[in-house]
Amino acid sequence: MAKFEEYSTKYKTIKMERRDGILQMTLHTEGKELQWGFLPHGELPQAFQNVADDKENRIVILTGTGNEFSGPKPVAGPRYKWPIMDWDRTCREGRALLLNMLNIEVPMISAVNGPAMRHSELPLLCDIVLASETALFEDSGHFENGLVPGDGVNIVYPLLMGLNRARYFLFTGQSIPAREAKELGLVNEVLPQGKVLARAWELAQKMAQHPTLHLRHTRMVLTEDLRRRLQEHLGYSLILEAMANQERPEPPKA
Repeated sequence: MAKFEEYSTKYKTIKMERRDGILQMTLHTEGKELQWGFLPHGELPQAFQNVADDKENRIVILTGTGNEFSGPKPVAGPRYKWPIMDWDRTCREGRALLLNMLNIEVPMISAVNGPAMRHSELPLLCDIVLASETALFEDSGHFENGLVPGDGVNIVYPLLMGLNRARYFLFTGQSIPAREAKELGLVNEVLPQGKVLARAWELAQKMAQHPTLHLRHTRMVLTEDLRRRLQEHLGYSLILEAMANQERPEPPKA
């Protein structure tokens, strides 16, 4: 079994704190808003597995730092082919990122403190999704950035908002503000930015009054279909993403 003392300070992009079995995971880059890249892409799958293996965790809160949940939006510029070993790593970590998150057998609450522009499917995979009035949901890292949206957004968004609505969202790089996200069923509550995390803790403390097996088994029942869908389709869609990238030109030689 993983021990909190051994893994809680292990990661550079995730701050962890736990009180009475409630674990808060705060995403960040050097104490500021999370800047998505290879580092969090590699750390989060391992961290989720540690959290899943620690039976002292009874509820998990996932949140961001400052004014954004995850970013930044990629800058415009030429797009080049990635080396095959970078894609091997990306595909391996991409599968583990979502599957390890769903391996966490306790309820998860996301407190979306601001725009979720990169891997916005992560907070949406939580059992309860709370969003600040400043939050928005976007898939800025894929189609508009020259990549196939194949690492989970292609599964999560159609499931949550419907196939045609999701295809429009993913092809156009649309941003969905918090209140519209609530109307679409992506978000459960919209709150002032300063109250989102407090509300997450309020809900977590109320849920924590239930017995441990009740919490764990309810989470497992309610995520069974998600786990099945991701297990069946995620690896294939990541490979399609990697294949399409090979059509890009080679990067210029130094």
